Amino acid sequence: MGFTKNEKLSIYNGIASTASTNMVNGYIPLFAISVLGATNNQMGLITSLPSIIGMLALIPGAIWLNKWKSKKNFAVASTFATRFMFMLILFVPFFSESGYAPWLLVGLIALLNFPGALSNLSWQSMIGDMISEDRRGNFFSSRNRYNTIAALAATFSTGLFLSLFDKRDALPYQILFAVGFLLAIFEVIFLFKHKERVSKPEIKQEVIEKKKLPFAVFRYKPYTAFLICAMAYNISAQMGWSIFSIYHIKEAHATAIWFSLFSVTNQLAQIISLKWWAKFADRRGNTMLLFVAAAGMASAPVLTILSTNLVYITLINFWIGIFVAGTNLLLFNQLLKATPDESKTNYIANYNFLLAIVGFIAPQIGVFLLNQFGMNFAMALVSAARFTAAFSFLVVALKLENHKAFRARTIEESV
Repeated sequence: MGFTKNEKLSIYNGIASTASTNMVNGYIPLFAISVLGATNNQMGLITSLPSIIGMLALIPGAIWLNKWKSKKNFAVASTFATRFMFMLILFVPFFSESGYAPWLLVGLIALLNFPGALSNLSWQSMIGDMISEDRRGNFFSSRNRYNTIAALAATFSTGLFLSLFDKRDALPYQILFAVGFLLAIFEVIFLFKHKERVSKPEIKQEVIEKKKLPFAVFRYKPYTAFLICAMAYNISAQMGWSIFSIYHIKEAHATAIWFSLFSVTNQLAQIISLKWWAKFADRRGNTMLLFVAAAGMASAPVLTILSTNLVYITLINFWIGIFVAGTNLLLFNQLLKATPDESKTNYIANYNFLLAIVGFIAPQIGVFLLNQFGMNFAMALVSAARFTAAFSFLVVALKLENHKAFRARTIEESV
């Protein structure tokens, strides 16, 4: 497809953002455990605390965003603040001797999610206005594919770089934080170059409707149906986030190079499968295909614990990547589809607000299960929860199909 100027800038922005964050994000668990000596509970907090901070940000976030004349400028400011705070983590190892370094890492990762949540909210709302619905499927599949290629290159080169050093050495991580911030500057520049149409009447309407946010959004049935399924899925998905990292490091004894191979194979699978997901979503619909993607994700925990062989785990990450591509693409597309054009920012903010609550609770549940029942049983429970969530998408899809068939018959009979 031919890209508009905004679409090209969004792709460049996504590549810079992905390269910047993937240089270190995937290695934070290794950095926390091997360099700083973080415990299981601290690992759980690294995953879950940002959600609480993000939730607190979303309370005023939608109001602030609606008051700003430019969603783009709001996104630029919040994105820069997020990346700057992320860069500050390079100073954390200097406090290792005090014993507080793991807690400083926990605190910084939590706090940077305040501007991070605002950045995510404003970008979603901005891009939803800029990209028309009929172009979203192909555009986002293309953008995600380019992002995944950037993630693949950044992750693999980072893994090779880290493998040159002792896994307990903090210096290579500090270098990566600095380089990641330089890439983030380009991310902000491309974001700033977007051209937007500022609609003052719509903003005023959203400011008025923000007072009805907690209740009014639930009266829109397509959004409520999506919300129930998405929350069920995210609870089950995020329960396993910390457990996977702990399993890879403590059970399988993965090093930085293996972490990079896990990510690279996962990302390769995403690149290969993205167009397939976009193509079949257009034919079958987002909701039905979300069942397939979520069910595939449900197989990940039980397949992972079958062996600690690192080659086997690498292959499993390829399998998982196929379904990660589907869930990432389809969930976002379905969110935009399920929200009405009026007050879109408020609906997205409400979704992110609830997602933040889930993001705090779910990883803590996962760590609790791990501490109480051990690795294998915890992983099995996560798989079971994910399968249950996947079926919620199927139930909604079947109800929608029955509803459409009923309306079609009613129209025919009335004619």
